Amino acid sequence: MKERVKEWLQEGKVDFFLGYKMVEGHPLPYVFSKENMEDLGEFVEGPARYPLEKMAARIAACRPEARVGLLVRDCNQRALNVLYTWNQLDPEKVETISLNCCPSGLKPHADCSYLEPEKVGPKKKKWGIDNNMSTDEAEDLSQEERFQRWMYEFEKCIKCYGCRDICPVCFCEECSLEHPNLIRTGTLPPEIPIFHLVRAVHMAGRCIDCGLCEDACPVDIPLRLLYRKVNEIVADLFDYKTGMGPDQSPFSMLGEQVLLEPKPI
Repeated sequence: MKERVKEWLQEGKVDFFLGYKMVEGHPLPYVFSKENMEDLGEFVEGPARYPLEKMAARIAACRPEARVGLLVRDCNQRALNVLYTWNQLDPEKVETISLNCCPSGLKPHADCSYLEPEKVGPKKKKWGIDNNMSTDEAEDLSQEERFQRWMYEFEKCIKCYGCRDICPVCFCEECSLEHPNLIRTGTLPPEIPIFHLVRAVHMAGRCIDCGLCEDACPVDIPLRLLYRKVNEIVADLFDYKTGMGPDQSPFSMLGEQVLLEPKPI
């Protein structure tokens, strides 16, 4: 892998390569280029996970002519497909080296398996939401119990923005989570449950279920389950599967007229 990256840089196939470098015993994201190819001696595959594709999009925004290479696991590839769809990256200027999926190492329940997330050990919560719970299991609870359990989770939020900052498919120049008319600035904790419901709506049809937000959350809010639910709604209404391919346009959803049965007030 090191030789391939070196070859790509020498031949100009890529101008930058995003991978990991050992820094004081920790694998951290690193930009390799012709100018620092000697650092390839410390190039590693992980096992840590970071949104390298988000970093690639930021490089492309500053250097649109640049060709970027990066390591990708399944979750990274799904995120790339979303970024291609939303014109945040040009697939013609991206080269990838694929890796097998593996746990991030940060939390035992984290994994890259999109269709069948692995359940590792019992983690039942008396008051909140179990991170290993499926959407069906959550909906088996009564409406009142679901409400109480989710409010318990949202009330733990310290408004650190870790979920947004780590998300590989968050790329808005102006974030609604910082808009004073939606989310009051300077308020801790955030108004419950507006902060997380606003973000959940934005994740509908965009979340690629990588689990990085849940890894980053310092208070262990089951964000992955929340976003999986909004994605299920999008899939049911529009038959849209997020990140499944670079040619799938989210705007095709708008071409389908969805008629909702009016309900009496």
